[in-house]
Amino acid sequence: MISNLSSSAKPRIAVITGASSGIGWQFALMLDSDERLDEIWLCARREERLRELTGLLAKPARVLAGDITDEKWRKLLQDEIIASGVQIHTLINSAGFGKFEAFCDLDCNERMVEVNCQALTSITSLCLPYMENGGRIINMASVAGFMPQYNAAVYAASKAYVISFSRALHQELKDRKITVTAVCPNPMETEFFEANGMVIGSNPIKRIGIEDVKRVVAKALKRSDQGKDMSVCSLPAKLLRVISRIVPHRLVLWFERKSGF
Repeated sequence: MISNLSSSAKPRIAVITGASSGIGWQFALMLDSDERLDEIWLCARREERLRELTGLLAKPARVLAGDITDEKWRKLLQDEIIASGVQIHTLINSAGFGKFEAFCDLDCNERMVEVNCQALTSITSLCLPYMENGGRIINMASVAGFMPQYNAAVYAASKAYVISFSRALHQELKDRKITVTAVCPNPMETEFFEANGMVIGSNPIKRIGIEDVKRVVAKALKRSDQGKDMSVCSLPAKLLRVISRIVPHRLVLWFERKSGF
């Protein structure tokens, strides 16, 4: 059950998953200047990276190192929230995982669903009872979630889940004035791709739509403040969204297969 917590005197925090690199790291840097927040909680597996990030922040920051898919770690997060007597103003679900090969050639399909869907849902469910009315949730999705993707079947499906979940939850939380925003960028040059041995620039088509992490984060925060349920930053990403609505997905998949995307 979601409770309505009093906003009096309780420290207001942001909880960021996937904060040790890439877009989660950038969210932490940009939220550091948000006067509505008293503290930033940084969550990821690499503790040394999180501690490095705390040194760059002016606001007090708390390091909660661990795997978001671990039930025991999520229980520790909940216990920390309760013991600290805080209320969550901002939840950033930016932890994600992806591999881009044929489904039958991958041994991590279940892991993608676990990280991108199940853990995101669990973290959201865990945090909602401690969120103040008027708060916000930002979930990292992708343009891949707009339509099925050849050689990225599970990744694209997991991001489609994030988009659908976010937009529905946005409507469900209207009475509490909590905004839920799905962020749908094109590929960005972050450790996400490096960790998977991918070089975005090797594909000239995808290179056209490469996005700047700072710009994606700034737009996401702005769209969230505007009460929007989706943030699509670049023109190529917006074009892909339009294409996904008007072109049959079987034709898109045929083109991707023939072109070697």
